[in-house]
Amino acid sequence: MLALSVPAPACAQKATKDRVIALDTRLATDTSRTRLVIDLNKKVEVRAYTIANPNRAVIDLPEVTFDLPVGAGKQGRGLVAAFRYGQFAPGKARIVIDLREPALIEKTFVIAPVDDQPARLVIDLVRTDAATFQKTALQPERPPQTLAARVPPKPHVADTRPLIVIDPGHGGPDVGAQAATGDDEKDVVLEVAKKLRDQLLRSGHYRVVMTRDDDTFVALEERVAIARANAAALFISIHADSLSKGTGEASGATVYTVSEQASDFEAQKLADKENRADLLAGYNFASQPDDVANILFDLAQRDTKNHSALFARTLVGYLQGAARLHKTPVKSAGFVVLKAPDVPSVLLELGYLSSPEDLKQMTSTVWREKVAVAMAAAIDRYFATRAPAVAGR
Repeated sequence: MLALSVPAPACAQKATKDRVIALDTRLATDTSRTRLVIDLNKKVEVRAYTIANPNRAVIDLPEVTFDLPVGAGKQGRGLVAAFRYGQFAPGKARIVIDLREPALIEKTFVIAPVDDQPARLVIDLVRTDAATFQKTALQPERPPQTLAARVPPKPHVADTRPLIVIDPGHGGPDVGAQAATGDDEKDVVLEVAKKLRDQLLRSGHYRVVMTRDDDTFVALEERVAIARANAAALFISIHADSLSKGTGEASGATVYTVSEQASDFEAQKLADKENRADLLAGYNFASQPDDVANILFDLAQRDTKNHSALFARTLVGYLQGAARLHKTPVKSAGFVVLKAPDVPSVLLELGYLSSPEDLKQMTSTVWREKVAVAMAAAIDRYFATRAPAVAGR
């Protein structure tokens, strides 16, 4: 049997009656099972199930503020390799548990708070065989569509200013790359994206839509749909990479465009990793609609790809004075998020969270502001060179 007896954390005093807060977490294990416990300030309804390929256990909750200790979930134990958490959709939170081996959810329950003890969400996992796991695993759930909320209402007077869609990568239970210090890619890129948004709005030259402006999961296909629904003049996806130990060293920013054939092995590996982002949040994205797949690399789309390449070169030119650049700063690969056939699109990797020098820059407020200014200047230059073409968008 598993025994857990831990005093209520001091941070429970921060709890309020009008929201659910996750306060602390811990793992316990024996020879056949593993228990994950999440302390909450109040009792909630939860739904738990498993998903295969890769093998995960998923716990869906109502909207939760995760006030867990730094690094929570990064170290596993027993059947749990690690776990992630965050807002999966409006009003909905998710915990995704990566399993070391096939396991069943033996039971899931929530204990109401008693005296000075918090409420407790308890998930018991028990070892099973691969065939049984495959039979019991569910298909990932499609998140509620949030596209309508990100398409601005049409103004009474036609606004011909170019509309820029800024896409901070990852979000919610999909944390992206992680630094040894505990910094998550999803947080780093969101802060840079917000600074770029503010720069563009202050200029008065552009309209701006963010695919996410908080710690919420947005599916890859929906990010593309947001750009297309807004008839965006430019789509900029912001990311940060990380190399695992033993795979070499790399540093500096890189700008990617979409292509059928990756420019090199490193670009292909990154595209493969980014295209699996939905899986990490417990959601398998649907394939792109047939019209996108059929025309993406058709001759009619050469203009879009050419403008993407033009902006990529322009962006690298302006980043030279603001950020360290990768030895090959312009690359291409088959990124799902760049596949809007009618929207010039680039993916900017700010640097590597696995590089101490890059990490120091990316977590610096001064550096983030400097990069945002450089990106805004590159956008100004790009539109200055093709003003007649975008005037009617």
